[in-house]
Amino acid sequence: MKNYVLTVTCKSTRGIVAAITGFLAEKGCYIVDSSQFDDLDTGMFFMRLTFTSQEGATIEDITAGFKAIEKQYGMTARFQDGADKMKVLLMVSRFGHCLNDLLYRWKIGALPIEIVGVVSNHFDYQKVVVNHDIPFHHVNVTKANKPEAEARLMDIVNASGAELIVLARYMQVLSDDICKKMSGRIINIHHSFLPSFKGANPYKQAFERGVKLIGATAHYVTADLDEGPIIEQDVARVTHSQSAADYVSIGRDVESQVLARAIHAHIHHRVFINGNRTVVFPASPGSYASERMG
Repeated sequence: MKNYVLTVTCKSTRGIVAAITGFLAEKGCYIVDSSQFDDLDTGMFFMRLTFTSQEGATIEDITAGFKAIEKQYGMTARFQDGADKMKVLLMVSRFGHCLNDLLYRWKIGALPIEIVGVVSNHFDYQKVVVNHDIPFHHVNVTKANKPEAEARLMDIVNASGAELIVLARYMQVLSDDICKKMSGRIINIHHSFLPSFKGANPYKQAFERGVKLIGATAHYVTADLDEGPIIEQDVARVTHSQSAADYVSIGRDVESQVLARAIHAHIHHRVFINGNRTVVFPASPGSYASERMG
């Protein structure tokens, strides 16, 4: 029996939940899991639920029948097959910890995605990527050729059908044009020292200042550099007895874990952009295992 996911965004008003659940019940559907949130500051309503069709109604029938409710409440609603794997394009430069972590999670089934390619402005990880039978695309980027390089990137996105771009420590700034075209579909990871320690060797700068917490932030990419809506964050404690090299090692581990969790939430349609913030519904204890394995 297939699991389907319904995501809903609309203005808060009375009767939304009753309308949605009542409709699904009439269609012979069983709700497996449901999460909702009313943002009292913005007046927006967000909902995600998973359900099964137990009386033969097809997803096409359900989607078509739901149009009346969408119109009544001014909803943005999407139905997804829970078994579908999102097509993801990874981008990397010369730090490969996030890339290698994602490839491992993908290989063992812990991150149920379809990796349609890896783009890099260097050749450092070409062999690693090719050995996983994943297309590797070298796109050299300079100040002089940036428009052409980004046109090439968009060609790769379009040809591969990529639904999500993941900047797995890709050290080039994307143009405003690409950020707008792929709004809500590009995830970046960076250390949590911004804006305090910019530029080269941020972990060394942090070590020299006696920082006690190392963290990482995964967010959607916008035209405002490293300021897009935050999806996931985490920290690790460090002490005076650890070296700058230890800071780097710990930081890489945190970055890898945070990025993987952010991707996991996105591909399972648990993230909603809410202005400059996000609403992120957690995976319920009963649904996490099924999410892991797609």
